[in-house]
Amino acid sequence: MIFKVLYQEHKEEVPVRERTQAKYVEAETERQVRKKLADKGINIEYIQVLDEDHLAYEKQSEDYVVESL
Repeated sequence: MIFKVLYQEHKEEVPVRERTQAKYVEAETERQVRKKLADKGINIEYIQVLDEDHLAYEKQSEDYVVESL
C-alpha cells in the first residue's frame, strides 16, 4: 500500500498548514510507517492510505516520490 504522510520538518514544531510537507511511503500498515519514520525526527500530523483514484491523482504531481520501508 502507498501512504501519504503529512508532517512538519522538526518534531517540536507546531503544525502550521503553510509549512506542512508530504511524503509517500510504501508499507503494509500504518504502524510500519510510524515505526520506520520514528527515527527521522519529524512531527507526523496525519497518515492517509491512498486508494487507486487518489493515487492516480497524486502521481501527476512533480513531487511524487515513493519511499519503500
